[in-house]
Amino acid sequence: MADNVKELKAENEQLKAENAELKHQLDYTREQFVRLMSRNLDLSDRIEGDLEFRRRVDVARELIEMNVERMRNADLRDDTQLMAIVEEKVESERLHLDPDFDTVALAKLIGVSKERMERLFRNKSIYRTPEGYIDNLRLLAAMRLLREKPNYNIASISEDAGFKHVRTMQRKLMDALGLTPAEYRALYTKDL
Repeated sequence: MADNVKELKAENEQLKAENAELKHQLDYTREQFVRLMSRNLDLSDRIEGDLEFRRRVDVARELIEMNVERMRNADLRDDTQLMAIVEEKVESERLHLDPDFDTVALAKLIGVSKERMERLFRNKSIYRTPEGYIDNLRLLAAMRLLREKPNYNIASISEDAGFKHVRTMQRKLMDALGLTPAEYRALYTKDL
């Protein structure tokens, strides 16, 4: 029995030593975990700061590019040059197909005021207004789609041409040609 007690005491001492070692390892692991979490948070803050910095740089770059374009175009006193820039940008980038593209967006794109844009169209365009020019481009796109896509419905064509409402496209076509979209399409599809 005395041997059992000695064995138990020795085993108990060994377990206490192992327990102390495990506690020491746990404390060390906890310290490492806290240090790694702190570092992770620091890195996360840096990354977030870098992303915010990059976003600000992108915004600043965009503003600079817009201002450079605005300054370049502000120097253009010749309305013919400015009108050529308008036509090239709008028609090549097909901006008129966006239903939200309007006079303000056009002026911003070119880098001039809305008033300057309206004055330009009054002086140098047969459309007399930027809206008239944009609507004409949309109408031409709708007419092309009516000829080329006989299976498209009128609402889809109106949307693809950049009109916000089908009724606007119908009214513009009626004003320009005296025909409804269906009548216009029929002129080009009766042979098909």
